[in-house]
Amino acid sequence: MFSVPNSELQKVQSRLEQELFERVIPFWERHSLDSTYGGYFNCLDEDGSVYDTTKHIWLQGRQAWMFAKLYETVQPEQRWLDIARLGIDFLRNHAITENHRVYFATDREGKGIQIQRKIFSECFYVMALNQFGKVSGESIYQQEARQLLEHIWNWSKDLSLVGQVAYPGVPPSQGLAVPMILLNVFEEIAGPNWSDYESEITTCITEILQHIDSDRKIVFETVGPNGEFIDTIDGRMLNPGHAIEAGWFLQHWAQILNDSSLQQLAFDMVDWSFERGWDQEFGGLYYFLDSEGRPPTPLEWNMKLWWPHTEALYAWALNYKLRRKESDWEHFTTTLKYSFKHFSDPVHGEWYGYLNREGVRTHRFKGGPYKGCFHVPRGLLYTLQCLKEIGKGVV
Repeated sequence: MFSVPNSELQKVQSRLEQELFERVIPFWERHSLDSTYGGYFNCLDEDGSVYDTTKHIWLQGRQAWMFAKLYETVQPEQRWLDIARLGIDFLRNHAITENHRVYFATDREGKGIQIQRKIFSECFYVMALNQFGKVSGESIYQQEARQLLEHIWNWSKDLSLVGQVAYPGVPPSQGLAVPMILLNVFEEIAGPNWSDYESEITTCITEILQHIDSDRKIVFETVGPNGEFIDTIDGRMLNPGHAIEAGWFLQHWAQILNDSSLQQLAFDMVDWSFERGWDQEFGGLYYFLDSEGRPPTPLEWNMKLWWPHTEALYAWALNYKLRRKESDWEHFTTTLKYSFKHFSDPVHGEWYGYLNREGVRTHRFKGGPYKGCFHVPRGLLYTLQCLKEIGKGVV
């Protein structure tokens, strides 16, 4: 069993604390709060200046959840609770429609712009309400979250209910995104009372496992209804960061359920996806790959994005905590060095989001329609908590 020296653990913890509490969280506190109309500005340039006032609702939910989580797990700073409430009030007043759908985007004042044929805005709305209710002591928010979760679950079983059309020539398939995010939502909502959602949790885990090909050591993004390989562009698509994130979601449930076989599969998801996804020449995780080595068609396939790396940071820290393998710590430090070198901005704070294959920044903004106050602070917070537990000998 490998053991990292306490001096090294302390050094990494200090670096993470500095990054999270001196560079990342202050960036969003200074620049994102809309004190006039509520909610948060999402589109922030590298210095924090607002370049578009559109409010992307899944990011509103993510940021409200993040500050409520900080209030719960770091310390009960009133300003963090106030920032979370700023987002929660905007969400409840403007984001949800009469038929329980949640906008993907609104204008600054909260007038609806777009609703997606997906359920992810709703998922983060639920997570935000639940977490805020948990820390504020106002149970109405948790009640609303559970009520909306019922609708989300029903939609997830028949996506035509949110406008997705299954045309006759499209092969039947299932994606990894829906069961993995729902599994995470259930972890947030259920807490210790997970038996209330036992059937749904079991279904999500079963569906995630259908994406794992243990013989080939691959985690597919899209498979047939029973896990069949689909020999199309979409069926061959691998998303290493997504699979790594799903791996640690699954690992959380393996620990909750005390399931050793599930624990091993969660380890495998992270191991295999990192091994395939890490660019041996330039470093960093590829965004997409083709399982058969054919040309990936997304133009951004070989770019290096911020969020797969924050997911890998936490996944490797968690793996090391649970099995104490030297390779886990090596992969953790490799990811940490790459991420801090290429994404972190010591001048303005927060992280850049998009690099080319060689690691050169392609976009200078810190916040946009798909990048907000979530993956970086969540990854840093969870990793920091994990390292502290390792230092205390907690398994």
